[in-house]
Amino acid sequence: MRRWYHSIFILFLVYSQACKSPTQPLTRIAFGSCSNEELHEQMWTDIIEQKPQLCILLGDNIYGDTHDMADMRRQYDIQKNMPEYQALLKQCPVIGTWDDHDYGKNDGGKFYTMKKESKEEFLRFLDIPADDPIRTHEGVYGSYNYGPEGKKIKVILLDLRYFRDSTVKSTVKGRRYDQNPDGDIMGEAQWAWFEKELMNSDAQVHIIGSSIQFIPIDHGFEKWDNFPKARQRMLDLLVKYKSKKLFIISGDRHIAEVSRMNPEGLTGPLYDITSSGLTHTWDLSTWKDMPLEEVNQFRVGELIIQKNFGMILVDWSGQEPVVTIEIRGKDNQLWIPPFTID
Repeated sequence: MRRWYHSIFILFLVYSQACKSPTQPLTRIAFGSCSNEELHEQMWTDIIEQKPQLCILLGDNIYGDTHDMADMRRQYDIQKNMPEYQALLKQCPVIGTWDDHDYGKNDGGKFYTMKKESKEEFLRFLDIPADDPIRTHEGVYGSYNYGPEGKKIKVILLDLRYFRDSTVKSTVKGRRYDQNPDGDIMGEAQWAWFEKELMNSDAQVHIIGSSIQFIPIDHGFEKWDNFPKARQRMLDLLVKYKSKKLFIISGDRHIAEVSRMNPEGLTGPLYDITSSGLTHTWDLSTWKDMPLEEVNQFRVGELIIQKNFGMILVDWSGQEPVVTIEIRGKDNQLWIPPFTID
């Protein structure tokens, strides 16, 4: 019996190290956003059941909304000390970026006065090492490379808060924001870094983590299209470098959906897969008899108004990797069936 337990323990260690080793090809990656630490219906266990080798958090990892860093640390500690979240950390590495609520101010941008202090709490939560490049620059953007030669995945996580110009409030009923035609969202230092990440990459798969939606333009809430000059600049870079198997994952909206566009100059379509609502989604009671719909001319498939997380599945068995994405919910309900990135 003792020998049996010892064998199981050794297998567990080997599996854990394989999940955390950057030299192992990744085949299962989880992602999601919007997890309120005060709510008990977390989805960490559902994610664990999918056996991810990596988990990407896309923002609103807590609901801080504060200038008090002691309070923010307390909220991070609630999230981090959950047994289910601790179990996820034992399953696989967790990386991420922030959005507004864990940044510290709802819909906040570069004028949030505690952004440097908030960054320290964010890095503490994710256990970012002291020698990590993220600590050498302002903001929390960073990149991660996984896998051996010929089977590499590059994850590029953007910071869309620290440098973002002010939004323009809309006077149109039902819309929160209009476009800021000359505003920026990333800042020059991050733009230069991002271009180098694309230019110097030899990865076979590229995942861009954006805390807010990139492709949708119709709704009146936070999105890249509120800063059209920055959105076009991003598209121009994607066309310029034509990185292999590149797609965007996003959060923020408390829904799940797949958006697809065909930018001129790209060899294939560009996808933006939104997974948002690990603990809560739209309050359906406020809709009453209204149709549960929101216009998105780029949407492929259905709008999902349920708690959800995403899974990226990579098959390396052929000459080129096959990337399949699906959206799941509580008890691993399949909300968006697997589809392949073209």
